[in-house]
Amino acid sequence: MADFRQALRERAVLVADGATGTTLQRAGLPAGAAPERWNLKRPDAIRDLHRGYVAAGADLILTNTFGGNRYRLERDGLVDRAHEINVAAATLAREAADGAGRVVFVAGDIGPTGQMLAPLGTLSYDDAAAAFAAQAEALVAGGVDVLLVETMSDLNEVKAAIEGVRQVSADVPLLVTMSFDTKGRTMMGVKPEQAATTLASLSVDVIGANCGRTLDETLTAIRKMRTTLPNAILMAKPNAGLPHNEGGDLVYDVTPAVMAEYAQRFVAEAGVKIFGGCCGSTAEHIQAVAAALKRDF
Repeated sequence: MADFRQALRERAVLVADGATGTTLQRAGLPAGAAPERWNLKRPDAIRDLHRGYVAAGADLILTNTFGGNRYRLERDGLVDRAHEINVAAATLAREAADGAGRVVFVAGDIGPTGQMLAPLGTLSYDDAAAAFAAQAEALVAGGVDVLLVETMSDLNEVKAAIEGVRQVSADVPLLVTMSFDTKGRTMMGVKPEQAATTLASLSVDVIGANCGRTLDETLTAIRKMRTTLPNAILMAKPNAGLPHNEGGDLVYDVTPAVMAEYAQRFVAEAGVKIFGGCCGSTAEHIQAVAAALKRDF
């Protein structure tokens, strides 16, 4: 834990990995299937995923657990195996990181529940926090270095996730990113400035933006966070643009070279400390990003 915080202090920038779901789909994961099932069914494919990003130059790799909370796993009949799935995911990522021959950190990936919290929905705050705590406990048991709460749109759910994490560990480094994809706001109407102010009050290590629609929109959101909190440690993990359909396949337009150019802008213009890719980004994208950032920063 201390090593990751030391890296944040000492390194100019850390490169995170790229997409999980779209990469696994290219490896044969059926559309609509839970990627988390492969932690148990196809562990070699998950190892290959992580090793590919490590070889590309990633300093931070995410566990295959974006949908690893009990509510998302319940949809696929996996709720009884939630703890096993999350521990396995952390263990597989840990193996890849430890075999890198250099320092690579593992982030336990925690996505949203997929449900609306009360009063807009039926999921209570306490039940959400309990689900996040159960997932965080399994990820920590599997050996992650940090926890990442990502692709959030509701600040109340963010608070529940943070509370759940802190029930498990008061010390584990915690990163939180939100997705600004609706006219500069999250799906629930949260502005980047509001997100930054709220997250700063919750004592997390890193804040930022991920997913989203375009690189420009995510960069705008990050700039607003930087203006609101000049001293914040920021993370960005944008999509490789918006996908379009070609012969039944989803194709993302942003090339590795373009992603690398934007990575330089995120760091130079907004002081981003951690940069990686989200949906549509590949090991080739991360290789280009790592080469550019480690050369220039």
